[in-house]
Amino acid sequence: MESYDDGNRTGVRNLSWEEFARLSRDLAETVRAFEPDVIVGVAKAGLLPATAVACALRCELIPVRISRRVDDVVVHRTPQWRVPLTAGLAGKRVAVIDEMADTGETLRLVAEHTRENGAPKILTSVLVQHSWADPKPDFAALHTDELVVFPWDAKVLVDSQWQIHPEIAAAVESLERESTAATTELRPSELRLEDD
Repeated sequence: MESYDDGNRTGVRNLSWEEFARLSRDLAETVRAFEPDVIVGVAKAGLLPATAVACALRCELIPVRISRRVDDVVVHRTPQWRVPLTAGLAGKRVAVIDEMADTGETLRLVAEHTRENGAPKILTSVLVQHSWADPKPDFAALHTDELVVFPWDAKVLVDSQWQIHPEIAAAVESLERESTAATTELRPSELRLEDD
């Protein structure tokens, strides 16, 4: 099962820890205006911005885990609950935070579950949103259709060696191949005939 739909992406964007901090501050400022009682962070990577926002706003943080992945490998076509939402959200304003809205499906499922647990007001927000996310989050700190390499994926331990996350490396390589192929193809209008 594929993890990245590289066909939709338009290049690569490497985010530094400094950019992550800036985007997290932007997220915190927007979430603060919502006046949340609770932050729900979507594990794994969504816990990084969710924790940054919860600390900045001195807000309660509740982690959930819903993913297509098991042991960092995509094994499900749709997100599956691994760690469900805890009770205690009745009457609370909840900000659901993830690192990215790609399909939008994870945020939709967490927001629905949050509503089912009694939260009357819900804000969905992410660090990064792609244009094809459906539904779109209420707020994204960055809108891009690039393949985003988050700082925590830039170097991971694989067989005792630090390297770019293998899945990200494969996606970057695929995008580079597509880019090279697109720039080396001749279009009919660019062809010159010998007699010209």
